[in-house]
Amino acid sequence: MGRAIVAVSVAPVGSGSPSVSRFVAASEVVLRRAEGIRFELGPMFTTIEGDLHIILGLVEEMHEAVFAAGAQRVSTVVKIDERRDRDTSMEHKVAAVRAHLDGGR
Repeated sequence: MGRAIVAVSVAPVGSGSPSVSRFVAASEVVLRRAEGIRFELGPMFTTIEGDLHIILGLVEEMHEAVFAAGAQRVSTVVKIDERRDRDTSMEHKVAAVRAHLDGGR
């Protein structure tokens, strides 16, 4: 079975500060402890690659970690791309687009 690539953004709502980095860091700690997944922190989303069932459980833990960090309200956005016809990766998806861009010159 293929692997899922999931984009997730977990952020507090109404934290009293425009900065959310400490809350994002709290959610990222969950991923650092996880096994069987790969992840990449981005400026607006974290991209996670691995088994979808594992990732969905981690997303819930990330969501809860922001509450544990002191947020009273948390907004989480999740986007899932799952292929079952073949394995893929974050790098492959980017390389495929770049190949079209480079071939279009």
